[in-house]
Amino acid sequence: MSKTQKFTTEELKQITDLRDGHGQKINEFGQIELELLLANQRLEALQEARDDVRAQYISLQQQEKQLVADLNKNYGEGTVDLESGEFVPKSV
Repeated sequence: MSKTQKFTTEELKQITDLRDGHGQKINEFGQIELELLLANQRLEALQEARDDVRAQYISLQQQEKQLVADLNKNYGEGTVDLESGEFVPKSV
């Protein structure tokens, strides 16, 4: 059996520094992964919000078209003065 030997202080420091460096990088990788997860969750939430607003906007456009069609049917073509609430027929 061989005789055990002691590392020098400098060698032990190098080994310890490498071990600590590995642990630090592993922690940094974990932190980056967590940040990416949170960023992806935020992105998904923003995309869902965008899709909801888009659907609401399309619905408003459809309501507007229907209202214009109904008003044109009842009053003919023209414009509305929102301040006075009056309908101004289109000149032929």
